[in-house]
Amino acid sequence: MTSTIDSLPPNLAKIVQRFQRSSDPKRRYEQLIWYGQRLKEFPEADKLPENKVSGCVSQVYITATLEDGKVIFQGDSDSQLTKGLVGLLVEGLNGLTPSEIVQLTPDFIQETGLNVSLTPSRANGFYNIFKTMQKKALEFQLIAND
Repeated sequence: MTSTIDSLPPNLAKIVQRFQRSSDPKRRYEQLIWYGQRLKEFPEADKLPENKVSGCVSQVYITATLEDGKVIFQGDSDSQLTKGLVGLLVEGLNGLTPSEIVQLTPDFIQETGLNVSLTPSRANGFYNIFKTMQKKALEFQLIAND
């Protein structure tokens, strides 16, 4: 399933549109950093191996909780741009149901234009962060179906 803006959850669609309005790669990076700055303080106690995103050059941590059937993510990274990618995903995916998250494909990154300016290792990091978030959502989905 390819995602067009219309098929994206509202928060994610809003983020994609925000990036589409800017064609300047520097401006997009500033926007990404802004998303990183919006992240809540990540508890040191949650910087555990099971919350660490593997396959990322930087240190990236993601936690997920289920509140009223909706997934709430928190994340952090030691790299400013990667933290921005985490912030973008946290803001875009928070409040969705596990099945909504599991059904998403990461190709919306193309819609933002960020994929053009991200280094291959950052683009790979984005994919790994997204997949980790999906995996955590899938675990909630499996628990709910038990």
